[in-house]
Amino acid sequence: MTLHIETPALLFSATSLILLAYTNRFLTIAQIIRSLKKHYDEVHSKSILLQIKNLNLRLSLIRYMQLFGVLSLFLSVFAMLLLFLDQETIGIYLFGLSLLCLLISLGISFWEISISVSALRMHLSDLMDDKNAKD
Repeated sequence: MTLHIETPALLFSATSLILLAYTNRFLTIAQIIRSLKKHYDEVHSKSILLQIKNLNLRLSLIRYMQLFGVLSLFLSVFAMLLLFLDQETIGIYLFGLSLLCLLISLGISFWEISISVSALRMHLSDLMDDKNAKD
Protein backbone atom coordinates (compact mmCIF):
# COMPACT_ATOMS: atom_id res chain seq x y z
CA MET A 1 0.00 0.00 0.00
CA THR A 2 1.30 3.43 -0.88
CA LEU A 3 0.29 6.71 0.66
CA HIS A 4 1.01 10.03 -1.00
CA ILE A 5 1.88 13.09 1.06
CA GLU A 6 -1.32 14.84 -0.13
CA THR A 7 -3.63 12.24 1.42
CA PRO A 8 -3.13 13.23 5.10
CA ALA A 9 -3.44 16.89 4.03
CA LEU A 10 -7.06 16.17 3.09
CA LEU A 11 -7.94 15.99 6.78
CA PHE A 12 -6.78 19.56 7.47
CA SER A 13 -9.84 21.45 6.29
CA ALA A 14 -12.32 18.94 7.70
CA THR A 15 -10.57 18.70 11.06
CA SER A 16 -10.19 22.44 11.46
CA LEU A 17 -13.89 22.99 10.72
CA ILE A 18 -14.84 20.28 13.19
CA LEU A 19 -12.61 21.82 15.87
CA LEU A 20 -14.22 25.22 15.24
CA ALA A 21 -17.68 23.70 15.69
CA TYR A 22 -16.55 21.98 18.90
CA THR A 23 -15.17 25.27 20.24
CA ASN A 24 -18.43 27.06 19.44
CA ARG A 25 -20.36 24.35 21.30
CA PHE A 26 -18.02 24.65 24.27
CA LEU A 27 -18.36 28.44 24.46
CA THR A 28 -22.15 28.32 24.14
CA ILE A 29 -22.53 25.72 26.88
CA ALA A 30 -20.11 27.60 29.14
CA GLN A 31 -22.23 30.74 28.73
CA ILE A 32 -25.42 28.81 29.52
CA ILE A 33 -23.83 27.31 32.64
CA ARG A 34 -22.79 30.76 33.88
CA SER A 35 -26.32 32.02 33.37
CA LEU A 36 -27.88 29.00 35.09
CA LYS A 37 -25.42 29.27 37.99
CA LYS A 38 -26.44 32.88 38.53
CA HIS A 39 -30.12 31.88 38.41
CA TYR A 40 -29.46 28.93 40.76
CA ASP A 41 -27.84 31.24 43.32
CA GLU A 42 -31.09 33.21 43.41
CA VAL A 43 -33.64 30.37 43.28
CA HIS A 44 -31.88 27.12 44.41
CA SER A 45 -34.03 25.01 42.11
CA LYS A 46 -33.26 21.30 41.80
CA SER A 47 -34.10 21.32 38.08
CA ILE A 48 -31.52 24.05 37.47
CA LEU A 49 -28.94 22.00 39.34
CA LEU A 50 -29.76 18.96 37.17
CA GLN A 51 -29.40 21.08 34.04
CA ILE A 52 -26.00 22.30 35.22
CA LYS A 53 -24.88 18.70 35.87
CA ASN A 54 -26.05 17.69 32.40
CA LEU A 55 -24.20 20.61 30.83
CA ASN A 56 -21.08 19.80 32.86
CA LEU A 57 -21.09 16.28 31.39
CA ARG A 58 -21.47 17.76 27.93
CA LEU A 59 -18.52 20.10 28.57
CA SER A 60 -16.39 17.11 29.54
CA LEU A 61 -17.40 15.28 26.38
CA ILE A 62 -16.60 18.32 24.25
CA ARG A 63 -13.18 18.54 25.88
CA TYR A 64 -12.51 14.92 24.81
CA MET A 65 -13.91 15.62 21.35
CA GLN A 66 -11.42 18.49 21.02
CA LEU A 67 -8.58 16.37 22.41
CA PHE A 68 -9.09 13.58 19.88
CA GLY A 69 -9.67 16.09 17.06
CA VAL A 70 -6.41 17.88 17.79
CA LEU A 71 -4.61 14.55 18.17
CA SER A 72 -5.97 13.51 14.78
CA LEU A 73 -4.64 16.68 13.20
CA PHE A 74 -1.27 16.30 14.94
CA LEU A 75 -0.88 12.68 13.82
CA SER A 76 -1.88 13.59 10.29
CA VAL A 77 0.80 16.31 10.14
CA PHE A 78 3.35 13.93 11.64
CA ALA A 79 2.39 11.29 9.06
CA MET A 80 3.00 13.84 6.31
CA LEU A 81 6.42 14.59 7.77
CA LEU A 82 7.29 10.89 7.83
CA LEU A 83 6.11 10.48 4.25
CA PHE A 84 8.28 13.45 3.28
CA LEU A 85 11.24 11.74 4.98
CA ASP A 86 10.53 8.51 3.04
CA GLN A 87 9.32 6.63 6.13
CA GLU A 88 6.23 5.35 4.34
CA THR A 89 5.35 2.39 6.58
CA ILE A 90 5.39 4.41 9.81
CA GLY A 91 3.60 7.26 8.00
CA ILE A 92 0.82 4.91 6.91
CA TYR A 93 0.30 3.63 10.44
CA LEU A 94 0.29 7.14 11.89
CA PHE A 95 -2.23 8.26 9.30
CA GLY A 96 -4.41 5.28 10.20
CA LEU A 97 -4.11 6.28 13.86
CA SER A 98 -5.10 9.84 12.98
CA LEU A 99 -8.21 8.51 11.23
CA LEU A 100 -9.01 6.44 14.31
CA CYS A 101 -8.69 9.53 16.52
CA LEU A 102 -11.03 11.42 14.20
CA LEU A 103 -13.55 8.58 14.39
CA ILE A 104 -13.36 8.60 18.20
CA SER A 105 -13.88 12.36 18.21
CA LEU A 106 -16.92 12.05 15.97
CA GLY A 107 -18.31 9.19 18.07
CA ILE A 108 -18.04 11.27 21.24
CA SER A 109 -19.69 14.12 19.32
CA PHE A 110 -22.61 11.84 18.51
CA TRP A 111 -22.87 10.92 22.20
CA GLU A 112 -22.86 14.60 23.22
CA ILE A 113 -25.54 15.43 20.65
CA SER A 114 -27.76 12.58 21.88
CA ILE A 115 -27.48 13.90 25.46
CA SER A 116 -28.44 17.35 24.18
CA VAL A 117 -31.45 16.00 22.28
CA SER A 118 -32.63 14.03 25.35
CA ALA A 119 -32.43 17.16 27.51
CA LEU A 120 -34.38 19.17 24.94
CA ARG A 121 -37.05 16.48 24.74
CA MET A 122 -37.44 16.61 28.52
CA HIS A 123 -37.99 20.38 28.29
CA LEU A 124 -40.52 19.90 25.52
CA SER A 125 -42.39 17.24 27.48
CA ASP A 126 -42.60 19.65 30.44
CA LEU A 127 -44.12 22.23 28.11
CA MET A 128 -46.60 19.72 26.75
CA ASP A 129 -47.56 18.65 30.29
CA ASP A 130 -48.12 22.29 31.26
CA LYS A 131 -50.20 22.86 28.13
CA ASN A 132 -52.32 19.75 28.75
CA ALA A 133 -52.88 20.76 32.38
CA LYS A 134 -54.23 24.17 31.27
CA ASP A 135 -56.58 22.63 28.68
